[in-house]
Amino acid sequence: MSRIQNTFSRLREHNRCALIPFITAGDPDASVTVPLMHAMVDAGANIIELGVPFSDPMADGPVIQQASERALLHHTSVRDVLEMVRHFREKDAETPVVLMGYLNPIEITGYEKFAQAAATAGVDSVLTVDLPPEEAEDFTRIMRQKDIDTIFLLAPTSTTERIERICAVSSGFVYYVSVKGVTGSSSLDITAVTAKLNTIRLHTALPVGVGFGIKDAATAKLMAATADAVIVGSALVSRIAAHQDNPAAILSEVSELLAAIRKAIDE
Repeated sequence: MSRIQNTFSRLREHNRCALIPFITAGDPDASVTVPLMHAMVDAGANIIELGVPFSDPMADGPVIQQASERALLHHTSVRDVLEMVRHFREKDAETPVVLMGYLNPIEITGYEKFAQAAATAGVDSVLTVDLPPEEAEDFTRIMRQKDIDTIFLLAPTSTTERIERICAVSSGFVYYVSVKGVTGSSSLDITAVTAKLNTIRLHTALPVGVGFGIKDAATAKLMAATADAVIVGSALVSRIAAHQDNPAAILSEVSELLAAIRKAIDE
């Protein structure tokens, strides 16, 4: 059983929702990322979603776009991100790490070379935002050979046919985008999200995580009543941006927000 499967299994036994924070690797610089990953686990994170910096992050709003820009100022590469995961694994062998990013850097590296390096570093799953399932056969096959899960996105506009297709190629968990728009969007409709999750669950036994519209403890608590995982990104990255010259403050601020969210979703 994979780390992701183990995590969701343990949480289900206690009727708890997973908390998955997102940060961009190398933001504001490489020295902050691994300590921040450990701090997030200490604050209640169950799975870490680590963004791979990319020059054209089309699915992301301004907050995470700027995080990629800050990381790229220091030339943070795929190799650097995998090295950060390797360092994280020196102290934490249990918390799953999902790499979220875009296909281009993986294409340049090569699927097999990337999969081998990611598995060696301790990556559990890869979410490639711009890889459609129709073109993912080679990618998913090679990742699965290295026991790396492949996560795909579903949207409010996804049809039943699309849901079936994406669930068929997904492993680990399914990521549902709760709003029409980019990361950091604000028009979260809990009733509509719940209805869509019920539809998705007709087509998969995988856990379903929800992200893109969860900003604080209150919205996380509402979402935890229906989702298997609550994914928080822009709210955390905003705090990193506000304290980008003060690593200690970054760890403190991000930990404080995550702890509040953890408490809310456990209530």
